[in-house]
Amino acid sequence: MDQALKFLLDVVFSLLTYSFLLRFAMQWLRAPFRNPVGQAVAALTDWAVKPLRRVVPGFRGIDWSTLLLAWLAQLLWLVALALVVGRAGPGAAGVVMLALLAVVEIVKAMLWLLIIVVIAQAILSWTSPDGPLAGVLNALTFRFLAPIRRLVPPIGGTLDLSPLILIVVLQLVLMLPVAWLEGAVLTLFR
Repeated sequence: MDQALKFLLDVVFSLLTYSFLLRFAMQWLRAPFRNPVGQAVAALTDWAVKPLRRVVPGFRGIDWSTLLLAWLAQLLWLVALALVVGRAGPGAAGVVMLALLAVVEIVKAMLWLLIIVVIAQAILSWTSPDGPLAGVLNALTFRFLAPIRRLVPPIGGTLDLSPLILIVVLQLVLMLPVAWLEGAVLTLFR
């Protein structure tokens, strides 16, 4: 029963977190919302973002309310998992640890979101380069791929290795500094 409950918690909170993070990234990177992805993200997140914006306004192009909601979704997910596994609520130190772990989880989720978007863009560039998602995928990846493309030009004028290089770099970031940060937070509260 615990496995099924953990699975349901993962699905619900992952959907919330990734929806909030995608909305945050689309606004920050000025991606168009007039596409199926943008409309779905708005429909999934408007119920929470719009009321919170009255309390937590954006600043310098960063939608803090959406980022705060993503962090809160991660925090609630971690608390729910702690309750399912431990059968008791975490103490004050446990809540602080979970709050810091939620920050690490947000960083991990943002990196995974970028990896998924880069893979989707690469696949769609082969099958449907001018499709309805091309604009949003290009907007979400351009700032990350452009510096790599300046350093590593396409091989033979057609084979662009920049998505592969970016994915490898992001995986290394997940394996080294992010894993170290997660370990440091867990060690700090043991």
